[in-house]
Amino acid sequence: MRVLVTGASGVLGSSVARALVSNNHDVTTLQRRPSGVDGARDVLGSSTEPDTVARATAGQDAVIHLAAKVSMAGDPREFERVNIDGTRNVLSAAQAAGVSRFVHISSPSVANAGSSLVGAPAAPADPAVARGEYARTKGEGERLALAADSEAFPVLVLRPHLMWGPGDTQLTERIIERSRQGRMPILGSGAALVDTLYVTNAVDAIVAALEAVTRVHGEPLVVTNGQPRPIAEFIERLALAGGAKKPTLRLPVAAALAAGSAVDAVWNLGEHDDEPPLTRFLAEQMSTAHWFDQRRTREVLQWEPAVTFDQGMAAVARHYAQ
Repeated sequence: MRVLVTGASGVLGSSVARALVSNNHDVTTLQRRPSGVDGARDVLGSSTEPDTVARATAGQDAVIHLAAKVSMAGDPREFERVNIDGTRNVLSAAQAAGVSRFVHISSPSVANAGSSLVGAPAAPADPAVARGEYARTKGEGERLALAADSEAFPVLVLRPHLMWGPGDTQLTERIIERSRQGRMPILGSGAALVDTLYVTNAVDAIVAALEAVTRVHGEPLVVTNGQPRPIAEFIERLALAGGAKKPTLRLPVAAALAAGSAVDAVWNLGEHDDEPPLTRFLAEQMSTAHWFDQRRTREVLQWEPAVTFDQGMAAVARHYAQ
């Protein structure tokens, strides 16, 4: 197939593009800087630019839409411009170009109001209660994608949950770096169960969705390894795999929630080049259970994760040892 991958400069997008090239698909990528994917045709630009999006989408059979603004804080208008307006542009261009398969990459945060999720299904996105601008705008974008679903234009939404692995800068490197600096806290007992997703399993699931969308569409699927672990164990093992010491900083949950709310109130008032040390959403994620029933996901995608939690940790350790 001729497949457009948006957001292919990140580790997940570029890995998906490489996997498609290796499977002999004709791959085009759309992002602001070169993807670095051998064998792919790069269109440089943003999903917020309708003309650029139309040029990238022309002649495509399928679209995998990964491009997004991912951050714990920032200007709400920028989140809206990329995650809502950008998604609208890609959907419109794909429909105009006669694309027959659309895979939209979302997030479980679009349906999380801050409470524990225990063996939860993929609930509908609810931007009104989603925590933070990222989750709110990704929820709006997911709604746009599902509203566009039809027999002629099938749309399938995947929500990868807490992706980690070698090369990941969003979660893996932040945990390792903050552990090295002694700034990575464990909230409360650290016993809340969370499920995560190793990066190559995420890639395999997205590639599988290209076939699955012709059979099942118009619904979201949360994608995880299906191996819940206490949040403290996940953080500690990732830190050790990255060559850092096991975090020793402990914070009471109530204090962390209060501190996160305070940071939310003031962070965007100044100029920052880095992520906030803590937010209300982050404190909730680190102190509540969130793991998901994977039976529907595996049934629809006809996929199972090839790399286990332990195997993934070993791969991270090898990466950082090198």
